[in-house]
Amino acid sequence: MGVLPDRIWSDEEWERIQLGYRSRGMDEKWNVVVEGDVVFLHRSWTGFGVFEATFAPVEGGGRRIASAVVEAGRGGLHGNSTDHDRLMLELVLSAIVLGEPARELREKLVELARERSGNADVPAGVVQHSALGLRSGS
Repeated sequence: MGVLPDRIWSDEEWERIQLGYRSRGMDEKWNVVVEGDVVFLHRSWTGFGVFEATFAPVEGGGRRIASAVVEAGRGGLHGNSTDHDRLMLELVLSAIVLGEPARELREKLVELARERSGNADVPAGVVQHSALGLRSGS
């Protein structure tokens, strides 16, 4: 993967990420499994591996993504750009695994979908549900 997310996840967030995430219903789109420092993000319905991100400690605390691989087929995701890949990786970790609102990331996802489709009226909810799905309460 070309450009990686800039975010530094706190030690507490990393502990939560290490627990992974398992979809619990048909409207959830992601399963996340962690082995050591590597986080694997798979589409829940197909089991298709989309992202593999290796985290590394940051001086002063926290972790950041040191390297990442994205599957060329992207598991049926819509988008073939570095911006989209970087956004989706961070968005799944933030919104699905950590349960954050991630409003800015969600808005950027909708913006990219509208640019890609050439349709400024693509409903935000449709874009977000298609790519992210829902997150069950923990």
